[in-house]
Amino acid sequence: MEILVVRHGESLGDIEQRHEGRADLPLTEKGIEQALLAAKWIQHNYPPTKIITSPLQRASKTAAIISSEATGVPVQTSEELMEWNNGLLAGMLRSESAIMYPLPEGGRKAHDTFYECESAIAFRSRAEHFWSKLLDSNLNNNNERVCLVSHGGMINMLYRCFLNLPIITEVNIRTGDTGIHLWEVDGKERIVTFSNYLGHLDNK
Repeated sequence: MEILVVRHGESLGDIEQRHEGRADLPLTEKGIEQALLAAKWIQHNYPPTKIITSPLQRASKTAAIISSEATGVPVQTSEELMEWNNGLLAGMLRSESAIMYPLPEGGRKAHDTFYECESAIAFRSRAEHFWSKLLDSNLNNNNERVCLVSHGGMINMLYRCFLNLPIITEVNIRTGDTGIHLWEVDGKERIVTFSNYLGHLDNK
């Protein structure tokens, strides 16, 4: 099985320097253009057999564009693919939150739920639950190529699931707007074919 992991295009929160998380902010016009370019590249190179997306509109709109403009594959929605639940930070300007909700001394611990946020443990558990179901439903289907459309934080958590990394790790995977990752699962073998591909944006 191959897993194509795609981050959404540029959102309003990106350009306004807001905490997104669960804030349901839309794509910008540039973000829509990025999604169109990604869709064409995906269709030409790695057309999926299934698309699963976060329901937050910046991701679901990206997935809809991949489906309707390029692949024709129906889109399924999973709330488990939503971004980290950042509680009271959602939608706030980063400059404001740094004053109102500063990080505690020593930083965030894996169990912390301050400011009504989802703990790192709960976030990882959500990713693991989704990942386990995905593997189980496609275990014997080597012809499946699943496209997951999600968010930077969740993509990092899925990487940790895929690579069996700990909850708290110094390893973080950068994903740009419509950055594309390709993974392969072959029995017990896990292969990262490429990470954060952005070449499709060079064609604009």
